[in-house]
Amino acid sequence: MAVLEVQHLKKVYTTRFGGNRVQALSDVSFTVEKGEYVAIMGESGSGKTTLLNILASLDRPTEGKVLLEGRDMAGIRERDMAAFRRDNLGFVFQDFNLLDTFSVRDNIFLPLVLAGTPHKEMELRLEPLAAKLGISEILDKFPYEISGGQKQRTAAARAMITRPQILLADEPTGALDSRAADGLLKIFNRVNDEGQTILMVTHSVKAASHAGRVLFIKDGEVFHQLYRGRKTNEELYQNIADTLTVISTGGERK
Repeated sequence: MAVLEVQHLKKVYTTRFGGNRVQALSDVSFTVEKGEYVAIMGESGSGKTTLLNILASLDRPTEGKVLLEGRDMAGIRERDMAAFRRDNLGFVFQDFNLLDTFSVRDNIFLPLVLAGTPHKEMELRLEPLAAKLGISEILDKFPYEISGGQKQRTAAARAMITRPQILLADEPTGALDSRAADGLLKIFNRVNDEGQTILMVTHSVKAASHAGRVLFIKDGEVFHQLYRGRKTNEELYQNIADTLTVISTGGERK
């Protein structure tokens, strides 16, 4: 069952006085099945960040549709959009976006507080999630007191505590050292194995090699995609690297 349907997305930006038009997306279509782990890759300027912003309902397409659980996101009123995002989408950003004046616990609780969730329910959700992400011992610390890896796991907990339809990750390992990145990718694999749908934009071949499917964006379109199948991470890594080489050297769309 498709949890996300992207239909012929086009995005054109026009300068303030209408003098120049930049086409960030020309015709993007794909679906994401419930429980899938999909990575999106592409060179800078390929349109992948624009695509993620539209999927996150932070931007609107010029043409085309995005359906989440069959619901056209364009039909959601602006005043209802924040609640829709909070209830259906979880976000993990490269730069964590944690509030330094809030404890780790309160940072994680924030979307539930905004949703009016009872405190008892928040605590019931937090305990197993914190244990799974290995942050139970730091819940009363503040972001400036913990490592980059712990910050990103905190951000992941904040994204997952709402039990979103899709977890959207934007370069989630970009600010982490290799050890912390490996730890986060293992967590993503674990929660995906438990049924969480993940859509990740990344430049990292290593991060993408943990996904079940990799979409490559070039010139505002889906250029190619790879499926894991029976491939190991190492085999998928090599396939991804080869595809990126084809893209960078002007290869034809497959």
